[in-house]
Amino acid sequence: MAVDRGRYTCVTGDDPGAGGTGEPDAGMVTAMRARELGRRSVVVGDRVSLVGDTSGAAGALARIVRIAERTSVLRRTADDDDTTPEGRLERVVVANADQLVIVSSLADPPPRTGFIDRCLVAAYDAGIEPLLCLTKADLAPPDGVVGYYTELDLRYVLVGPGSDLDEVRRLLSGRISVLVGHSGVGKSTLVNRLVPAADRAVGVVSTIGRGRHTSTSAVALRLPPVLDDRDHPGWIIDTPGIRSFGLAHVSADSLLHGFPDLVEATAECPPNCEHTPDETDCALDAWVAAGHADPRRLASYRRLLASRAGDVE
Repeated sequence: MAVDRGRYTCVTGDDPGAGGTGEPDAGMVTAMRARELGRRSVVVGDRVSLVGDTSGAAGALARIVRIAERTSVLRRTADDDDTTPEGRLERVVVANADQLVIVSSLADPPPRTGFIDRCLVAAYDAGIEPLLCLTKADLAPPDGVVGYYTELDLRYVLVGPGSDLDEVRRLLSGRISVLVGHSGVGKSTLVNRLVPAADRAVGVVSTIGRGRHTSTSAVALRLPPVLDDRDHPGWIIDTPGIRSFGLAHVSADSLLHGFPDLVEATAECPPNCEHTPDETDCALDAWVAAGHADPRRLASYRRLLASRAGDVE
């Protein structure tokens, strides 16, 4: 499904978009949300029921009358800062995904582990399995980023210009994967290589190391079939490049689950410990000092705690 200004492009049939052709008239129906749904939103990844003209012919318009129960919901808060006009507005990024692919470049722009940490928290909170995709592997080694996540046993894959994508396709096969990442990290380039007919807009990185926003809307794309899984090649959901992944909607307890390398230490904390630097009896500092976790991970966790509380990060 794709969403654009109140119109929803829905894939119909038992084999939607067969073969990943991406042809606009191949099992595609344009629909609008029916009034009886009330204020309930329809997002990319939703499974819906349609009535009306479902022929898919030019000018035809169906209505979405029911949204099936979601197996997962990936959310982000629009901003962690209460001073913004929109405040802490919670947004559903995608529904029914089972894998979150965090796309980060190794250089130009450099990797931002703080953003990756936020995405991991959101993935664990939604019950979605994370996968780290490190692009531009020709420009810098992955050791620094991979080493930072050693204790998490986080799955990762390396991608460079012209590199073989067989491993990426294997990890995406048979799954519904949502791709997130900053602008300029090569996400749209990767999508175009995986689904050549997608024709996602590709931008350039500015001289200050920030990418231009290219993709402007989320869209679900069926992957072309692979030889060992022709019946269930999987889907990828490409999202617009984002600068922040707010977590104000995540509880403090759930936030900790995004840092499994720190969880064991909290068993030694006093009751109701908030794990902030002001908690003198917090066991996390001793845990890190003993070499059980990277001190940068503790610093990142506490920054996220502060941002949830509305403090400046």
